[in-house]
Amino acid sequence: MVNISYISEKLVSTGTEDKPDDFFDIYANYVTDTESTYTYHRWCAISAIGAMLGRNYFFQHGHFTVYPNMYIMLLGKAGDRKSSAIKIAKKLVRTTGYAFIAPDKTSKEKFLLDLNDQVEIEASDVLDTNLWGDMATNMATKPPVESYIAADEFNDFIGNGNIDFISLLGSFWDYDDVYQNKIKNGKSVCVPYPTISILGGNTPTGFALAFPTQVLEQGFFSRLLLIYGEPTGRKITFPEPPCPLQRDALVLYLQRIRREVVGPAKVTKEASLLLDKLYKTWEGMEDVRFDSYANRRFTHLLKLCLIHSAARLSTTITANDVIYANTVLTHTEHLMPKALGEFGKSRHSDIVHKIMMILDKSNVPIPPKDIITAIHSDIDNINVAVELIKGLQAAGKIIQVSSVGNMQGGYMVKRRIRREQDSDTFDITLLTEEERNY
Repeated sequence: MVNISYISEKLVSTGTEDKPDDFFDIYANYVTDTESTYTYHRWCAISAIGAMLGRNYFFQHGHFTVYPNMYIMLLGKAGDRKSSAIKIAKKLVRTTGYAFIAPDKTSKEKFLLDLNDQVEIEASDVLDTNLWGDMATNMATKPPVESYIAADEFNDFIGNGNIDFISLLGSFWDYDDVYQNKIKNGKSVCVPYPTISILGGNTPTGFALAFPTQVLEQGFFSRLLLIYGEPTGRKITFPEPPCPLQRDALVLYLQRIRREVVGPAKVTKEASLLLDKLYKTWEGMEDVRFDSYANRRFTHLLKLCLIHSAARLSTTITANDVIYANTVLTHTEHLMPKALGEFGKSRHSDIVHKIMMILDKSNVPIPPKDIITAIHSDIDNINVAVELIKGLQAAGKIIQVSSVGNMQGGYMVKRRIRREQDSDTFDITLLTEEERNY
């Protein structure tokens, strides 16, 4: 059990000798009495730290700089408490005094205007612009512009099928320059070093509405981490109010992260060796829909290393930070195809996803007639259902099981087996029991 009184005392001190438990320990305590899966809470905590860091803390990677902002999408069926997890993190960030939280609903143009409005243009800037017409040169000396998109209903924020907005957000993930554009109303916007963090919530159906299948070929998709979660089964009729002491400890911790974790990250020799090994030996994902993700996997890992070292109030990435970051990322990657469901696979992807969800929830075979009964309102004729079931079996997603004794025959999901991981780069004990059971 985390000693909250001790932590609160240490967080407001300026000493460095006796550091408190890291942010994730306190956060786990804070969200214990909730119905959301801890997987959602973990990634909300990761998102909050990344947003608070902005560009204050970074990893110099050759000619390029990696910042800890992340694009995270919690995916699961309606009612599995994605929104609850997101709102808890969003409220904590807001309570710190962080002033750059995006509105719940916007448009591409309004989003750019809001970013542009963060920049205070001095009179001398205006004069120089009039004389030389070069706003970008003036903006290059301005502080980075930030935005934390914490949208539990992500489609409300971005709309459905808004390719232009999706493309813009994709480019902002690692944008390291002054962004200039002229929007529809003729107004020019000039945004210095936009630093965007995204924490969104969605269902598979909503995700398909927000993102046309073409997004699989766009840069945005490779920058997005899909976090799969399931209902916990916990039913808390009268949850206790959050502990004020725990809340204050988290707020103070986030404030210290933003204030003290500053500058380029240092990397220990042991951490460098592990990162080198992971970069050169990662085998990729079996699902071809994530081919573009493979090109940015190492950048995602570096971002997580920054966040996990910041969670200790440190600017040094250690071997333990690398192992922790790789464990969390590997576990997430294992579930990302499940989070995506049948998106982008076929014109019947929504029906196929429904079949997979029906089978996934069952520990016994389900007869074909029961599957067809469950999806009969979604199909034109029974032959479509039969072909879809056969297709899933041929693809190795489901298996046919014969009847044995009192158990009737039918179909079951073919469970994916997690690849063996090297013990020096992956430690499953760092995950909660709830996470390990996925």
